[in-house]
Amino acid sequence: MELFPDNSAIVDGRLRIGGCDLVELAAHFGTPLYIYDEATILARARDFREALAHAYPGRSVVCYASKAYSAPWLLALLRDEGLGLDVASAGELFVARKADFPRERIWFHGNNKSEEELKAALHERIGRIVVDNVDEAALLGRLTKERGMRQAVLLRVSPSVDAHTHEHLTTGKLDTKFGLGIESGVAEQGVVEILKWPSLDLRGYHAHIGSQIHELEPYEAAIARLFAFAQEMKTKHGVLLRELSPGGGFGVRYTMSDPATKPVDTIRNVADLLSDAARDARVDPLPDITIEPGRALVGRAGVALYRVGSVKRIPAGRTYVAVDGGMADNIRPTAYGAKYTAVLANRMDDKKSIADVAIAGKYCETGDVLIQHVDLPLPRAGDLVAVPTSGAYQLSMASNYNMALRPAVVVVANGTARLVRRRDTYEDLIAADVAPTPVTPPAERAKISS
Repeated sequence: MELFPDNSAIVDGRLRIGGCDLVELAAHFGTPLYIYDEATILARARDFREALAHAYPGRSVVCYASKAYSAPWLLALLRDEGLGLDVASAGELFVARKADFPRERIWFHGNNKSEEELKAALHERIGRIVVDNVDEAALLGRLTKERGMRQAVLLRVSPSVDAHTHEHLTTGKLDTKFGLGIESGVAEQGVVEILKWPSLDLRGYHAHIGSQIHELEPYEAAIARLFAFAQEMKTKHGVLLRELSPGGGFGVRYTMSDPATKPVDTIRNVADLLSDAARDARVDPLPDITIEPGRALVGRAGVALYRVGSVKRIPAGRTYVAVDGGMADNIRPTAYGAKYTAVLANRMDDKKSIADVAIAGKYCETGDVLIQHVDLPLPRAGDLVAVPTSGAYQLSMASNYNMALRPAVVVVANGTARLVRRRDTYEDLIAADVAPTPVTPPAERAKISS
């Protein structure tokens, strides 16, 4: 049960989470169904906050990276735990508003923030805007000047560090769409542009080198380069380092073959690296530190539950177990080969007829296979397949492909399940469609009026 939420157990051969029987949840709410264990989320939030505070002697903030999964119920939980929040779009900022998340604890990220998004952030008077590029610095400088306000910002830099993860999850190399390269000198150009605008308050620097990082060395290299860059900018431009963020990306386990590292241990070690680097650089006072766990905070708290529709045995090939979900609610296996494992939630004690099967989705794509190989008691139609570590980057990237209905979400705690997102209806699928309205281009209107 190591990959499942903290409050998981087997009772009478059936899987329970948060005191709730998954067979009963499936009968009541239908499938596919996403189940979050509230206690696991709260435990991770507290563990991360305490680990950072104990290891780093200066001020520190744990900011949840809401791109992993953003929902009002979740942000309300984290709000009350005193966490900060990273948003990467006006939509995520809107959800934060709905959760009444304290604006001063919101950081706005993104490599191509629109003018409207920046205006929304300024209107809400959020705590920090993380500037990604020179053009954004100039745009934000103009907008803040027009409003007669001063906005605290961090500059996102790329430290040219290989995080040793999947290429789609690597964000800290020199050749990346995110931030400005230190090595190339472009990061310094970003500093110079920000300093042109008295309406921008450059507090420090941010870097994020990737996701699903299980090693400490990439963080060590990134932190060293961040402090070296900060010292250079102090010498050349008089910028004092008041805040620093090495990002997040702390790895979690999806299968038992993944490294057995724990995110809280990684966070504690990263905090130690930050403390040592600040001491070696003789930064006084110590800069405020922000870390940004997303997947590490909610990944293990979530479980995806599917019902088996059919079992297809291919002669001299695999056995395909088709479930009622797939790439519409979890695109990760199709997009970059993410690996998962699974259990039969209604047959947890069954050790007979173990077979190597593929868990196939129901969508019209050959690549719609959630799990290529997993050993299970030979499934039957009607069985329930539970996939652990499904709390991050599944619902946030879900779609209505094949006009599928996005799944319902429940939160479990102390034997009670709360529905926090209803399943889509067919009417939802066309709710944004409108009847075609003829539009005459301005040039044609001018001809007509003349």
